[in-house]
Amino acid sequence: MPTKLTNEAEQPQPQPEVADKKNVAIEAIQQLGQTMTPAAESNIYCMTIIGQVEGHMVLPPQNKTTKYEHLIPQLVAAEQNPKIEGILIILNTVGGDVEAGLAIAEMIASLSKPKVTLVLGGGHSIGVPIAVSADYSLIAETATMTIHPIRLNGLVIGVPQTFEYLDKMQERVLRFITSHSKVPEAKLKELMFKTGELTRDIGTTVIGADAVKHGLIDAVGGVGEAIKQLNTRIDQYRGGTKGALVQ
Repeated sequence: MPTKLTNEAEQPQPQPEVADKKNVAIEAIQQLGQTMTPAAESNIYCMTIIGQVEGHMVLPPQNKTTKYEHLIPQLVAAEQNPKIEGILIILNTVGGDVEAGLAIAEMIASLSKPKVTLVLGGGHSIGVPIAVSADYSLIAETATMTIHPIRLNGLVIGVPQTFEYLDKMQERVLRFITSHSKVPEAKLKELMFKTGELTRDIGTTVIGADAVKHGLIDAVGGVGEAIKQLNTRIDQYRGGTKGALVQ
């Protein structure tokens, strides 16, 4: 008596490519809330610094953080990748660990490829050195930057060495900002040590055009202007005029 074929054998098996596409679509919906993402290859690498810059201390899980040990290898990879010709850094950060922020800023500043920073929302505290570390910096019209002195958390020993350490760290931040922007040191100190503007603190909040007026940021703009500036510098970079990029 002949055997009857089962339904499973008769049904065609799904192709692996179709299954992979379905998994990608599901992941895009879960992670980004959309069915399609603009995943075309680009010669520009976009890096985001959002929330709080996390340094040597792990922050609580409910905090939105950017871990500096994640950014450093990304920057090294972007520098080594020949397909990447420009780097766009987008900031919306409240600040965070001073040494971690300075490490990120120094890494960005030392890249040989064209780089542009864009402050969206906020670039506060140690986000200021990161914002000025690129070849060209932009800020959204409604974005803000808070400039204030170095602050310590946790145990503070009341000895002269503590205050000397704070003064040296403050000097590192001031030196970096003034050397990578057009703001005069006297004006930066005036903004940093101003009283009566911030609640329970000392410092100044500058908004959009004010940051440009003081010389902290180069121009007011958004993503379109940032991409345009970066493409202009990439063209100069391709032409061998890397050292002649306009600051």
